[in-house]
Amino acid sequence: MAFTGKATYDGGVGLDELLEDVSDVIGIVSPYETPFLDHIGDAKRPATSTIHEWVEDALLPNIGQINQTVFSPDPQTETDIIVDDASVFQAGDLVRPAGSNEVIFVQSVDTQMSTINVVRSYGGTTAATLTDNMVLHILGNAALEGADAPAARFTTRTRRQNYTQIFTASVEVSGSMQAARAAGVDDELDYQKQERMRELLRDLENCVINGIAPDSTQQGSSTVRRSMNGVLYSILTNRFVPGTGAIPPGDGAGDELNEAVLNAALKEIWENSSGSVDTILVGGAQKRKLNSFVTGSRAYLPEDTAYRNMISVYESDFGVCRVVMSRWVPADKVLLLDSSRIQVMPLQGRSFHFKPLAATGDAVSGQVIGEYTLEFKNEMAHGVIEGLAS
Repeated sequence: MAFTGKATYDGGVGLDELLEDVSDVIGIVSPYETPFLDHIGDAKRPATSTIHEWVEDALLPNIGQINQTVFSPDPQTETDIIVDDASVFQAGDLVRPAGSNEVIFVQSVDTQMSTINVVRSYGGTTAATLTDNMVLHILGNAALEGADAPAARFTTRTRRQNYTQIFTASVEVSGSMQAARAAGVDDELDYQKQERMRELLRDLENCVINGIAPDSTQQGSSTVRRSMNGVLYSILTNRFVPGTGAIPPGDGAGDELNEAVLNAALKEIWENSSGSVDTILVGGAQKRKLNSFVTGSRAYLPEDTAYRNMISVYESDFGVCRVVMSRWVPADKVLLLDSSRIQVMPLQGRSFHFKPLAATGDAVSGQVIGEYTLEFKNEMAHGVIEGLAS
């Protein structure tokens, strides 16, 4: 064929002679990663019912609280102390009021009147000034030699539960589309399965963090869709707002996260439970605040050419925590979790899979389906800081 000198960009019929050059890799820009599920890992066992239950227990408390505003004759000599719950105490207890060096000896307990009769300044300790809502730490009990066994005390185990949630998406590919050759796709049906699976895994992580069960008929019905309670709505005790309780205010405008806020929250969780917080789950806004903790102490050598501004592990007095960033965490919240007490479990035989459906025409039909629940043990072992500037 003679040389014509014609270029590919020339107009006219020459364009019909060109073959398409389409990359065989399809780019997906929508977010579908699941860092929290990856961090938790696969559950050790599946759930066996749509209502998944587990049992929790706690030790007898060793902390009480004063419930008294008037002291007679005065707060330093009062011997009949009204408390919130007298059953916490027993005769022979050695008690230390919070913030003082005094040790108080409990002589007798009146559970009906919520009163404990005590000996003040036990062992020559200096009497404290008692106040309403003061915490009383029980150091331990001193038994009499040769005395009868004390009355048995015990705790009541508690059954907790969550509900499975069905995640599903339909797939339908026409016979013509399945037979045709598409750019970047070898098998259209398989490609659609993968896309729907990515979407459902994304939604599973979102529901594990933010999901909530319906107000009534939580087990579901023909008209009520069953949904799981997520991490955020399962934490009831350790919910912290900067500037309230034991949590100091954040720095800057709008209570921004800082180390004082984070460490105060970790300390409160440590004092309330035997849990070990090992995961800090945050969104993008609070991850940047965590990274800023090291801004003032960062140093570089003359030959350094890389600027690093990232904290992936935060080590404090109350635990070594891996920092996990998930885009599904609300911008004003930081979740402090003990990952050993968390499992995302499929219902037995119902982990994500493709279920073919009967063909009703010239198309291949099916659905990707899975059913999962969250097992969130000992909610007091976890916490959330909320109301942060974002």
